[in-house]
Amino acid sequence: MKVLLIGFGDLARRLGALVAAGGGEVSALRRTPGAVPGVRMFTGDCRDGELLRAALEGQDAVVVTLTPGAFTEAAYRDIYVAGARALADALGALASGPRQLLWVSSTSVYGQGDGEWVDEGSPAQPRSFSGRCLREAEDIVRALPLPATVVRFSGIYGPGRTRLVDQVRRGECAPAEPVQWTNRIHSDDCAGVLHHLLTLADGGAALESLYLGTDCEPVPLHEVHQWLAGRLGVRVTPVAGGVERGNRRCSNARLLASGYRFIYPGFREGYGALLATQGS
Repeated sequence: MKVLLIGFGDLARRLGALVAAGGGEVSALRRTPGAVPGVRMFTGDCRDGELLRAALEGQDAVVVTLTPGAFTEAAYRDIYVAGARALADALGALASGPRQLLWVSSTSVYGQGDGEWVDEGSPAQPRSFSGRCLREAEDIVRALPLPATVVRFSGIYGPGRTRLVDQVRRGECAPAEPVQWTNRIHSDDCAGVLHHLLTLADGGAALESLYLGTDCEPVPLHEVHQWLAGRLGVRVTPVAGGVERGNRRCSNARLLASGYRFIYPGFREGYGALLATQGS
């Protein structure tokens, strides 16, 4: 299987290693130059039509993991919406394109905020500019001239993604009431989910158009903070404030039904492994 990774950040590098370990050929398109062993690199802007066409030529599958340059509406629109449109134009210009595309999005496209359960059939009516831009890009992707699957990941954590751990180290804790539901997934499982879906598609399976990438345990944020505090041996104090953005419970039933088995099915396993690497 020949796989092109558009965007070559942490998740793409993890996925590339899995593809290579399985005997696949990995190419990557990223903004910054630099050689990576075993990866055919294309350097430049993902909105560059000529570069995109060259990178897409001869690929079996494409995985897109874009990252905005800033947390602003302009930056999100510039990378996600413009990137999706450029990809659509490039694919339309190819005589023979890839057989499968995976587009990484986020559960921030959901506007539900009262602890409701959401799944792939729930309405996605985002309240934030980031969610709106991601949702617009998803619509473009779904109209592409090849089988396209959107994967909406929930809160990603892992090496280099330690926001909750850092909060606890500062002595901060979410209040127990009102309940603030949080959904999480370890970066190893993000790569595992994408590799699982690529493997299914390579074997001839027809993927669903949408999967929620989240672990098996939506949990109150207060509970996560308290557990981390116990592991770290620090005292924490509830910080007053409103319910955090994204107060909902995400279901991974469709992903589990596809055959994926989580490396870290819950936050205790995932954060336990993360803290172990930090010597905590």
